[in-house]
Amino acid sequence: MGAFGTDGSVRWGIIATGGIAHSFARDLALLPGAEIAAVGSRSQASADAFASEFGVTRRYPSYADLAADPEIDAVYVATPHSGHHDAAMLAIEQGKAVLVEKPFSMNAADAQELIDTARARGTFLMEAMWTRFLPHIARLREILAAGTLGEIVLVTADHGQWFASDPDFRLFNPALGGGALLDLGIYPVSFASLILGAPKRITAVSHPAFTGVDGQTSMIFQYGGPAHAVLTTTLWSQTASRAAISGTEARLDLGDLFYRPTTFRVVGRDGSEIERYEDRGEGNGLRHEAAEVGRCLRAGLTESPLLPLDETLSIMETMDEIRRQIGLSYLLPA
Repeated sequence: MGAFGTDGSVRWGIIATGGIAHSFARDLALLPGAEIAAVGSRSQASADAFASEFGVTRRYPSYADLAADPEIDAVYVATPHSGHHDAAMLAIEQGKAVLVEKPFSMNAADAQELIDTARARGTFLMEAMWTRFLPHIARLREILAAGTLGEIVLVTADHGQWFASDPDFRLFNPALGGGALLDLGIYPVSFASLILGAPKRITAVSHPAFTGVDGQTSMIFQYGGPAHAVLTTTLWSQTASRAAISGTEARLDLGDLFYRPTTFRVVGRDGSEIERYEDRGEGNGLRHEAAEVGRCLRAGLTESPLLPLDETLSIMETMDEIRRQIGLSYLLPA
C-alpha cells in the first residue's frame, strides 16, 4: 500500500474518463484526506481533457502507465463492465489498492481471479457498490441489528431507467456487458444480499432487448425459510426504484432511487411511524465509498467489512445463475 501524500491524503489514480469517473472525481473533491493524483485513459487527448477539468497534473495515455505510477495509493477502475477485470488486474499487480466500479466483473470466474490475486499480494480490493456506504444504509444496518423489524419475510427492490434504442450505446452493446442486469439489476441483487445473504433458490425471467441483451429481468430469491426477495430491473422505464424490507414487527420503506442518498420510514405493523430518516447529505454520495477505502487503508485492512470480498463473489455467482436461467451471454473479445 502507498505511503500517502505529504498531508496524509490518499492519492487516487482514476482509470477511464467516462461519466462515472467524472461523478467520482466531483464527489472526491468533497472528501477531506483524498486527492486525485493521476488519470489514465486509452488516449492522451482524453486523459488531458479529464485532467484539465479536475486540475490533475499527471495524465497517462494507457491504463498500464497509470497503474505503474509510484505516487498513487489507490486506483479507481471506471471502465465499461467488460474492462473491469483487466484494468483492475493491472493495478493489483502493481501493488495498488483497487476500487472496482460495479458490477465487480463480468462473471464469478473473473471475480475469483481478482480476489485470489489481491489476497496473494496482500493488497486492498473492493467493489464500488457505493450504495453500501451511504449514510441511510448505515442507519438501516443499525435498525436491522436492533431487531426492530422482527423476522424479515420479504425484500422488494427495483431499478429501472429508460434508454433510447441505440445499438452503439453501452447498455445495449453485448460486447460491453450491456443489458439491465449487470448495470442496473446489480443494485437490487446487492441490496437483497445485504439483508438476507445468498439465496438458496433463484427463479429468473427476462425479455430481451433488440440487441439480445436483457431489456427487463425479474427475479425471485428464496432462502430456505419464509423470506423471499422480489427484484426487477428494466431498460425501458424510469421506475420509482424503491425498496422495502418487511418483517414480522415492522417494515422499512425506502424512498425513490433507493440506491442513492434518500429517505426512509420505519412503520410498525399497526401502521404507526417508528422512525423517519431524511438526511440526504451533500453531493451524489460516491465520496462515501472512497472514504471507506481510506479508512481501511489507514487501518491496514485489505478488504472492507461493509462489503467483504466473499460477499462480492457470492453476488457474482448469483448474477451468473440469473444469466444462465435467462440465456444471457456476451460477445466478449477473445
